[in-house]
Amino acid sequence: MPATPQHPAPAPPLADAAANSGSGSTDVELYREKFRRRLPDSLVELRGPAEGVVEPPTTVVWSGLRAFDLANERQRMSLYRTVLAEGMRKDLCALLNRDILLRSWPTLRILVSTTVRGVWEDRFPELRALADVPPARPPARRRRTHQGPAAA
Repeated sequence: MPATPQHPAPAPPLADAAANSGSGSTDVELYREKFRRRLPDSLVELRGPAEGVVEPPTTVVWSGLRAFDLANERQRMSLYRTVLAEGMRKDLCALLNRDILLRSWPTLRILVSTTVRGVWEDRFPELRALADVPPARPPARRRRTHQGPAAA
């Protein structure tokens, strides 16, 4: 159906729009630079907790789950994915743990955006070296048992 005022043509996806604009490569590079500036100088700076429950600031996690149990793999992966995408340098250093990041990277690298993955692997060869390690199998979801009304 041709575009009409009542039915405008759909907007191209963001990546297509950037690629077709005159400054597309500049836009992508600025986007990558936003993440590069946040990176610590070394993974040793990642001194976040290795256990317990983490409650990140609302500047990092502003909706949904607000406390993450590091013993729960799904919650830990969710926290790390969000911190990698939304955290500033101080958040990365305070909330991420180097050993957990290295152990989780084969799975995390497929959960984060290609931009986040690229800047982290470009900066840290120890993460890039894990690129060929297969991701861990996701943990099975706990099944909820339906408890119907009590029999009279």
